[in-house]
Amino acid sequence: MDTATSLAAVVAAYLIGSLSFAVIVSRVMGLSDPRSYGSKNPGATNVLRSGNKMAAILTLVLDALKGYVPVIAALLLAPRFGWGEGTVAWVGLAAFVGHLWPVFFRFQGGKGVATAAGVLLAINPWLGLATLASWLIIAAFFRYASLASIVAALFAPFYQLLIWGGGPAALPIIVMSLLLVWRHEGNIRKLLAGTESRIGQKAAPAGAHPHGHDKQARHHGHHHKGHH
Repeated sequence: MDTATSLAAVVAAYLIGSLSFAVIVSRVMGLSDPRSYGSKNPGATNVLRSGNKMAAILTLVLDALKGYVPVIAALLLAPRFGWGEGTVAWVGLAAFVGHLWPVFFRFQGGKGVATAAGVLLAINPWLGLATLASWLIIAAFFRYASLASIVAALFAPFYQLLIWGGGPAALPIIVMSLLLVWRHEGNIRKLLAGTESRIGQKAAPAGAHPHGHDKQARHHGHHHKGHH
């Protein structure tokens, strides 16, 4: 295996991952910087809080692609450079780490959900789909994007180990899952406190009283009915 080319691939993937599309898309579309409102997280969920669905969809797709494309490129180049399955998986992890700590954006990145999904879909489409299905089921039942992401992140390594066995891809997937859960530490606290915002809920204006916002959210969304 060629270590130099493996390293170069990992660095290139990190740089691609460092493109913070939440910030780039918002800038191009003339929206506020997503790091300045809502959860201050540069990701699709927070961009959606701006009220611009198109910007949120673009952010989601581009963030997923920056995880997907480097891995697919590594898979295509692997025979030429003699890279194993491990190198390909580390390339995926590097793109994901780029999203978390982007070199171009003062290392202030997002939580990596869309990028991780892109990485998993490229490493193993079935693993990616199983993880996405887990996300959708939890999101549909509980209406919390963060809870769905945490559960899906915890399930991904288990799917890999139980269905496809360990292999060299297992470690990078486990590292990615643990980083993903760690990045949701604030959301975990909010979920336990019952203050986490639900999918589709608008961000409270700066300085607004949270209870007033809650009434407003109840008024907007029918999904509060039947919730204990």
